[in-house]
Amino acid sequence: MSRYLIRRLLITVPSLLGISVVLFTVLALAPGDPFGELATNPAIPASVQAALRAKFGLDDPVPMRYLHWLGAMLHGDWGFSFVSRVNVDTLIMQRLPTTLGVIGASQVVALLIALPVGIFAATRPYSIFDQIASTFALIGFSLPTFFTGIVFILVFSIELDWLPFVFRSDLAATGLAWWWEEIRQSIMPVAVLGLFQGATWTRFVRSAVLDVIRMDYVTTARAKGLAEGGVVIKHIVRNALIPVVTLIALQMPIVFGGAIVTEQIFRVPGIGSLLISAILANDTPVIMAVTFVFACLVILFNLIADLLYGWLDPRISYR
Repeated sequence: MSRYLIRRLLITVPSLLGISVVLFTVLALAPGDPFGELATNPAIPASVQAALRAKFGLDDPVPMRYLHWLGAMLHGDWGFSFVSRVNVDTLIMQRLPTTLGVIGASQVVALLIALPVGIFAATRPYSIFDQIASTFALIGFSLPTFFTGIVFILVFSIELDWLPFVFRSDLAATGLAWWWEEIRQSIMPVAVLGLFQGATWTRFVRSAVLDVIRMDYVTTARAKGLAEGGVVIKHIVRNALIPVVTLIALQMPIVFGGAIVTEQIFRVPGIGSLLISAILANDTPVIMAVTFVFACLVILFNLIADLLYGWLDPRISYR
């Protein structure tokens, strides 16, 4: 296992380098100038403008700028935000816990929905429960997160006045009151992402369980007199979860993309909203750093999925 983990970590190095090259080149060749406003400001002398451009290397060739950025990244310097006037790593570390908290909670909600509903529907195919579950899963999968978020705000915030629709990072409460307010303002963004992913995974779990339930070893286990619950848990679910883990790992970019939209709807101060504001302000160092963090998180979740294969399927050998 340790040798496999080391080998996979070594493979991620060229992957991350390739991703960083593509991201940096696209951002460097994109139209727009982060210091474009300085050129139209008569109060700033031309010498100051030239000095700032020289300091940040904006007029250097793209390969030289990339090597300078890569060297700074390896030394822990993620750049300087042209808009916020603070270090990029400070901005990201301020917002990353919020994004990971919302995404993590939403994925737990999705699993709590998809696993029991998908398994129960597959073990009773074409029943009333299966038809209702499939219908709701199709509806939940078809509705985009921005539409669901707006509906949640209209119902639970405006009509019923149960939940706040603006996520605040400066809560005045302390202790248990702070935790209660944090949970209340997290319910809607977590529910929007969790229901969307849960609907997607429910259909896939049902399909995977239906494929496994017809296997010969399942029939043999039942013929030996094993309890139905043991057959489902030990022989069906464990093998059916292998493609589900693959789906979850492959859908992580979609999850982070949905998180960006959801953070904008509920004003969640995460790195998704930071990325949108940086794009609007043409803050290139922040855009580069945030997109690179997203790429690292996606690769990390794919690595975790590969490690879970060995736990779910003992036939898989890490060599």
